[in-house]
Amino acid sequence: MQERKPRFTSLSGLGINRVYTRDDLKDWLPENDLGAPGEFPYTRGVYPTMYRGRLWTMRQFAGFGSADDTNRRFKYLLQHGQNGLSVAFDMPTLMGIDADDSRAHGEVGRCGVAISSLADMDRLFEDIPLDQVTTSMTINGPAAVIFAMYLAVAEKRSMSVERLGGTLQNDILKEYIAQKEWLFPPEPSLRLITDTIAYCAKQVPKWHPVSISGYHIREAGSNAVQELAFTLYDGLTYVEAAVKAGLTVDSFVPQLSFFFNVHNDFFEEIAKFRAARRLWAREMERRYHPKDPRSLQLRCHAQTAGCSLTAQQPMNNVVRTTLQALAAVLGGTQSLHTNSMDETLALPSEEAVKVALRTQQLIAQESEVTNCVDPLGGSYYVEALTNRLEAEALDYFRKLDALGGMVKAIERGYPQREILDASQRYQREVERKERIVVGVSDYQEQESRPIPILKVGPEVEREQVARLSDLRKSRDPFKMTGAVEALQEAASCGENVMPYLIEAVKAKATLGEICAALKEVFGTYREPVVL
Repeated sequence: MQERKPRFTSLSGLGINRVYTRDDLKDWLPENDLGAPGEFPYTRGVYPTMYRGRLWTMRQFAGFGSADDTNRRFKYLLQHGQNGLSVAFDMPTLMGIDADDSRAHGEVGRCGVAISSLADMDRLFEDIPLDQVTTSMTINGPAAVIFAMYLAVAEKRSMSVERLGGTLQNDILKEYIAQKEWLFPPEPSLRLITDTIAYCAKQVPKWHPVSISGYHIREAGSNAVQELAFTLYDGLTYVEAAVKAGLTVDSFVPQLSFFFNVHNDFFEEIAKFRAARRLWAREMERRYHPKDPRSLQLRCHAQTAGCSLTAQQPMNNVVRTTLQALAAVLGGTQSLHTNSMDETLALPSEEAVKVALRTQQLIAQESEVTNCVDPLGGSYYVEALTNRLEAEALDYFRKLDALGGMVKAIERGYPQREILDASQRYQREVERKERIVVGVSDYQEQESRPIPILKVGPEVEREQVARLSDLRKSRDPFKMTGAVEALQEAASCGENVMPYLIEAVKAKATLGEICAALKEVFGTYREPVVL
């Protein structure tokens, strides 16, 4: 067996001492005092009682095949104790094209649910009381269109949108940085986001119009420091864009939320959540001086690391997910998704999804870790890691400020290059066995027991294409065309597009038609080459 070289660094490359003492905290300034949960700078949690008052929302990500398939999965999860919905969309939907587009062939319903029209959205949430559950929708480029469909479904069911609660990911900056699912250039994309922020501030006050996402930045290969820094700086960029659009900070910032990855380095991940809350509070106070304390409070959803799961020995993924979920809880997340053990092989099966949900329920009900708020607060190790992560993230903030902000940095390929370097460094460590991936780089098995997987067949695409054909035959073409042209006019002259998007989807314009119309106004985008 190849000799292993011990490494005493975190996954982010931060040096780890053999033991930590009060000397490691000697440089703390008075403002670094731990304080109490629910008090500035919120290192210990945004609420005084945390899980003693209310458990985190258990929000399992779900979506595959048709709207009917996913609707059944939603109901299955709700029956087994899930208390929040989270929608995974297929690739055509994420890219703003319809199921009958030639570019969608072979991808319809494969990695999420296919949504092309208001009728699909209505079927997706059939018999689900939208005003009694919260819904998260993981979509970015066409997020405003999908949100318009959701609002139109609520209106059709005579529900007041003021009662709707949930989250729209709607984070386009991380698409340019990491996930690469954009439709328009950065500036018009930011304009669409500020339109949804402004609309929600006035019309849908319980909705989070943007979920600033570090999850995909981490999945692209970043380390914890980069995830923390780029995510929070993206959030500040959205705040600045909305302020420039005329909104006051306290009118919308309390509705913003964050979404973090939870990777394998147990204590570093806990410290990351604590550093994120403190850094956000301090930067918001320094840059914007809000009067509402809620504008300083970082609330977040977390998801265990998909990139840490292995196709080899997939049962091991249950253990990985459990440790990551526990780190998120000890770090103080407000909402959590636990990955299923079979997600590296296919869409998660019902049994695997149930085990993932039960993982959260076991932590919540049997581990007793919810009895105390921030139980690791005061640990020399955890506090030192929290300080280091905050300091390293601030270094990135200064570099991004010097580059002229995140949009300018993206256009120069800076965050993309940093993530590329980090991912290559990690891969080299695994290949040299400086970091062990159980079942992959060590402890391999020649044969593994096959597990049942869920497959989506070609019939899903055929049925979705047929539904679109029927929709186009049944609608009033003049009404639809008029609604889309009104939308283009609003987009051209700077009006808030949300009311026009709602009218367009009600006129039975499809997702692909609306996105194509907006591209005529906003144009398209080609990313810089990163070397």
